[in-house]
Order: sequence, then structure tokens, then C-alpha cells
Amino acid sequence: MTILGIETSCDDTSIALVKKNAEGFKILSNVVSSQIKIHAAYGGVVPNLAAREHLKNIEPCLKQALKEAKNPDIDLIAVTNGPGLIPSLLVGVNFAKALAYSWQKPIIGINHVKGHIYANWLDNPKIEFPVLALVVSGGHTQLVLMKEHDQYNLLGETRDDAAGEAFDKVAKLLGLGYPGGPIISERAEKGDSQKFNLPRPMIHRQNFDFSFSGLKTAVLYEVKKQNPEKINDQYINDMAASFQQAAIDVLVYKTIKAAKEYRVKNVILSGGVAANKELRNQLQKTVKKELNNVDFQMPEIKLCTDNAAMICAVAFHKKKPISKQSWLNVNANSNLKLFT
Repeated sequence: MTILGIETSCDDTSIALVKKNAEGFKILSNVVSSQIKIHAAYGGVVPNLAAREHLKNIEPCLKQALKEAKNPDIDLIAVTNGPGLIPSLLVGVNFAKALAYSWQKPIIGINHVKGHIYANWLDNPKIEFPVLALVVSGGHTQLVLMKEHDQYNLLGETRDDAAGEAFDKVAKLLGLGYPGGPIISERAEKGDSQKFNLPRPMIHRQNFDFSFSGLKTAVLYEVKKQNPEKINDQYINDMAASFQQAAIDVLVYKTIKAAKEYRVKNVILSGGVAANKELRNQLQKTVKKELNNVDFQMPEIKLCTDNAAMICAVAFHKKKPISKQSWLNVNANSNLKLFT
């Protein structure tokens, strides 16, 4: 079976073709067109500008994806229909529906967050349940328990800023530009993570929720009380390292606590922030140290950020039958919940 995937939930236009057989998944193509340079000037993604760029990029991405995959027979079209920016989602959904109608192919809408989770199955199709997924991105920070495919139990989520959003805001406070995640990670490698005593919000609460707004505000207060002449490269490196470590401490602690309570067999990391080197290393080491007989999975870095191959992976594991006329019922929903 071969699936064509389309992803336009934010500012990356992506089209992929993925094939599944008895051995697992084969990514035939996974084309991604980034808009980072365009939005960097604004310090964040501008929704209507993103949608215009998707309109420019989506057809060339399709042609390139089909060419790289050598024009295989397509069995199903899978498209991200939420959550995300509604102008961006509409471009992808309407394009997918037009293809489904023109090619007379079945189509299915896919939840973007589920896509990040299922990026792990592209590398390892035999992950054992129950699974605990830590989803960390610019828009989401969630702990999700899965007892089987296509079954999700939300254990906890952020009450304010997502982790990736906090990285972007702290980068802006430090004058580092956009997107913040890669820049903070790079500067943190040269800094002292113990230099500033920043808070670990909600780390000892009994629930599995997160909060990163207070951590971001603590960085703001530290920067404001510092003499501007002393905010040099080393100061910025140390602050980046201290902030990053505080965020990682909370993410790792809560994940390990949930894994123990629910006795999972696998812990998986997913989402754009899953590309962060320190988070990857520290979570992997802590799972190995703290959890007996629990495996750890994370996608290769290129599959952590938004891409269409992960959307295909979800479609392969959907339980509900797909009608050839289902294009009529696929609609964009910016607030699409994990359980739909």
C-alpha cells in the first residue's frame, strides 16, 4: 500500500509518498519546503503570509515528490486537517480534496499531533505497547499514553506556553532571532547550565501538566536586572544553557514519573523540540537509568520537524474504514483535538 501525505499546518509545505509492506515502511519521497527565512523578519509565523507561500509551493512539492518516488500507484491521500493555522490548513486540505476528486482516490484527514507521535513508527514499526509519548513542539507539550494503535489518553499538557514557544520567546529576549529552538541549543553548547538559578515550574506537582510561562518570565527578570554592558556573548550562552536545562529537567522528570506510574514498555519522544540534542541525550540516558525493561525511541532529526511522511504513518494505522467519497467530509479544523 502506498500513501500520499500532505502537511501544511504551519509554515512548512511538505508532500511525501510512503509505502508499507511486511518488513515495515519505505519513504519513497519526503519533500519539505521551508518558510523560515521569510518569517524570520517578523519574529514568528505570519498566518496569511504562510498561506500564500503554501499556495506557491504545494504544486512544485507534489511534482518533486512524485518524481523522486518514480510515480507509484497511490492507494490513499492523507492530509493534515488540524490543529494548526487555519489559513495554512485550508491550502493543504483543499489541495488534497481536489486531488482526491480528480484522481478518484480515497482521502483521510490526519491530526498533526498524531503525526509527530507516529514519526517514531517510520524507523521502528514494531514498537510495543503500552507507549508513553512526550510530544514537544512550538504549539504543543503533552504526555500521551497509548495502549494500542489509534488509542490516545492525554495524561498532561501545558497550561500556558508550549516548550517550543518558550524557546522562541527566550531567544527573542536575548536578541537571538527566530526560530529560537536551534539558536538556543547552539548557544547553550558554549554556556554554563548552572550559571543562573531558574525555576522548574510545576515539577513536583502531582499531575502531569506543564507550565513554561513562568520560566520565560524568570529569564526576562534576570536580563532586566543585569547591567546592559555585561550582556555579552558569554552571558547569553550561559542564560541559554540555564534556560534549556530548566526546561529539560521538567520534561524529563514528568516523563519518567508517568512512565513508572503507567508501567509502559516504550517511551517515545516526538515533535519539533525533539530535535534538541540535549533533550534527546538526557531523556535517553534517564530512561535507561531509571526504567527497567523500558525501551526508548525517537525519530531521526529530519523527521522531528513538520513533514508529510509522519502524516502517512498515522494513516497506515487508522482503524476506521475509508470511503472513496470521504473527501466530502474532510475539513480543516484549527482546534482539532487529539481524540478525534
